[in-house]
Amino acid sequence: MATNTGRLVLMRSAATLRWFSTATATATADKEASLYWKLSALKGTDGDVAETLDKWLTEGKSVKRFDIISCVNQLRRFKKYNHAAQIYEWMEKSSNYSLNNTDRALHIDLLAKTEGIAQAENYFNSLQESAKTNKTYGALLNCYCKGNMLDKAEELFKKLKEMNLVSSALSYNNMISLYLRVGQPEKVPSLVHEMEEQDIPADLYTYNLVMNSYSSVKDVNAVEQVLEKMKKKGVECNWFTYGNLGNIYVNAGLIQKANYCLQNIEKNKNLHDPEAFHMLIDLYAKTSNLEGVNQAWESLKLAHPKLKNKSYLIMLLALSKLGEVAVLEKCFKEWESGCSTYDVRLSNVMLESYLNREMIEEANLLSERIAKRGSELKLKTLDLFMRLYLKKHQIDSAMKYLDMGASQADLIKNKWFPTEETIIMFLEYFEEVKDVDNAEKFCEATRKICRLDSKIYDSLLRTYIAAGKEERLMSQRMNDDGIEISPETEKLLQKVCPK
Repeated sequence: MATNTGRLVLMRSAATLRWFSTATATATADKEASLYWKLSALKGTDGDVAETLDKWLTEGKSVKRFDIISCVNQLRRFKKYNHAAQIYEWMEKSSNYSLNNTDRALHIDLLAKTEGIAQAENYFNSLQESAKTNKTYGALLNCYCKGNMLDKAEELFKKLKEMNLVSSALSYNNMISLYLRVGQPEKVPSLVHEMEEQDIPADLYTYNLVMNSYSSVKDVNAVEQVLEKMKKKGVECNWFTYGNLGNIYVNAGLIQKANYCLQNIEKNKNLHDPEAFHMLIDLYAKTSNLEGVNQAWESLKLAHPKLKNKSYLIMLLALSKLGEVAVLEKCFKEWESGCSTYDVRLSNVMLESYLNREMIEEANLLSERIAKRGSELKLKTLDLFMRLYLKKHQIDSAMKYLDMGASQADLIKNKWFPTEETIIMFLEYFEEVKDVDNAEKFCEATRKICRLDSKIYDSLLRTYIAAGKEERLMSQRMNDDGIEISPETEKLLQKVCPK
């Protein structure tokens, strides 16, 4: 009897396994046959999307407008903006589909993201006057604001108000955000006054932006008055508002008041949004509360058993901030052993911890694992590697990481690389050991990333002098690099390239 029961269990298990395998295979086949899957799998070069959609129709398959827009939304969600923009272009050329004003507004946003604001402007200007509505105008304003194009944004916003096309808080929020980014918070109160005069209700985002504007001028009393106004108007102060207020208090050094905000977030029994837990973890770390960090982490894991990379990143940053090395390493290993998608940002947090503690062997092992994954070390980490090797007088290794950084640094976004501290360490090393060859290589590397300046040239000259060497073309080189020669530099030049 026992044997029969065992066989029955095995038969059921096998049948279940066969059903599950079939169901999985069917689901995979359905997924691979879907239009969205075919579009998302494309590399996104010009023509790919149009060809795929045309082929889909040629095969006799229907493409409903709802399905196409659903593909656009999914592609936007996963930041495949080029694909999404090409779908709109295909729809505009097709006689079977028409775009509404929401579609056109999204197309403007996508063009700004993929081809630049000038192209988004060109598209807007090409629209018929009937298509230039609050949505499409609003999308263009959003582009100007995100691009910090103050003059164009102010001009367009004035025009929208004159045309009575500003009826909600959205455009005001965009302008307030812009003023905060360009360092003009003093312009925010007048916008808030305008909204009140025009009976345009502020939304939750508006109130938080206004709080931030007062915080930027260190007026905590005005921040608290905004909170009181919210309560009087019956606006719910959710976890985001209390988290934002908590950060304002932390920056002002008002830790007790920040703890009050944390308590208000914790009171919410229906807290489920991962971002809410991220806010808690970050705020507890800023208030040096390890117990709070751990409690928020455990609550996050209970609410979301399958944690995403971002959650681990927030936790690692918090533990690093608190200096909890052992827990940090344990959390990192937990993530690294179970992650489905490797995210180098998390490894960089662990790397920086190793480098700050001069644990060079562990740092090298981890950097090798990162390289095997095909990922790049971030510039801050490369800068830390350089400093550590310079301390140990291992110049070849320091130069290797400088070259790695120079090859990936963006000349606009990464003007800080290498840091001033690291540059000074390099220069002091070259002068101390009279290393002309590496000093020249350093000049070449900094020239590539537009960091070569008079300070670096002066150090190069001192290095030549210390080594007892001459370079007769030095004056011409400095002139070619646009270096202004001071009286002190002229004295050094006379020793390196005597006439």
